[in-house]
Amino acid sequence: MIDLDDPKVYEEHDPADMRGRIRELPQQCLKAWQQALGFELPSGYSSVNKVAVLGMGGSAIGGDLLSSLVAAESKVLISVHRDYDLPAYVDGNTLIIASSYSGMTEETLSSFTQALSTPAKNMVLTTGGRLKALAEQNGIPVFTIDYIAQPRAALAHSFFPLLGICQHLGLVSDKTGEVAEMAQVLESLQATIDDARPTSLNRAKQLATKLHDRLVVVYGAGILSSVAQRWKTQINENSKAWAFYEAFPELNHNAVVGYESPPELAQRAFVILLHSQHLHPRTLIRYEVTADVLRQANVSYEIVDGLGKSPLSQMMSLILFGDWVSYYLALLYGTDPSPVGVIDYLKKRLALAQAPQAGK
Repeated sequence: MIDLDDPKVYEEHDPADMRGRIRELPQQCLKAWQQALGFELPSGYSSVNKVAVLGMGGSAIGGDLLSSLVAAESKVLISVHRDYDLPAYVDGNTLIIASSYSGMTEETLSSFTQALSTPAKNMVLTTGGRLKALAEQNGIPVFTIDYIAQPRAALAHSFFPLLGICQHLGLVSDKTGEVAEMAQVLESLQATIDDARPTSLNRAKQLATKLHDRLVVVYGAGILSSVAQRWKTQINENSKAWAFYEAFPELNHNAVVGYESPPELAQRAFVILLHSQHLHPRTLIRYEVTADVLRQANVSYEIVDGLGKSPLSQMMSLILFGDWVSYYLALLYGTDPSPVGVIDYLKKRLALAQAPQAGK
């Protein structure tokens, strides 16, 4: 197996320096937060009672994280829409945020174009592309991302602007203190799981080694449901590996029954339970019981705890940890974590394909 403590491994398999992008996450969170606090929206936008984030992939996960983080406090519905057509509930009290790092995501462009013909309040979060041009042509506010990376590596810029904007509109409570604590937690965590830290002292390297040649399933709940989704997609895109995610308490009503068959799969599966003391007390009991059920079914698992006091710190510390795990797993598979060739292939094929006519 590849030696994760060998500096040459990183030079050989990470020419685009995904490692550097992961290292920058704590600083990028603060930068994106400060930029968001200075971003102004028209006064009429403060009357919204719904927020719909239009996006796909790494550009959409920020909306998922926002929705999970503030679900218990915000009286405003915050949802993420991943499709070509706009949801029917969109009205004049809806804030539409079209999020596309490249500005070229066809599903987002399609739904945003439809949004322009509605009375909704619209804004755009992007680096440029057709989305920014379309917004500027129609006088729509644009939050311009100035960080160059793979979309999934620009997570701070798809999440913290949304959080800052919602705070500015009075849709969520003041998060200034939580952001400050989170930054300290991430910096401390970074020092313990960075590639310079040897495997014997590096839990992220240790977990990646356990996941090698395994089918990864990530469990989360409440504020960690979207974090589990992030782990899944990072393992897909960085590690180029199979991964799935499930959410408590729903998984206790179906997934746990499926551990039995086929037995060969149970032996190859590895379940990660993302854990936080901010979860519902009954859900915390479910974690304990589910761990027992996994053990009885001979399914390997590991519990990973969020760090810090606030829900935001716990969410982001688990995201940083998961990003490093997916990165190390990519190296163990001998693959470059940055390119996503299959997605590029799909986009080329879709660009050449003609959409079927309605009714066919």
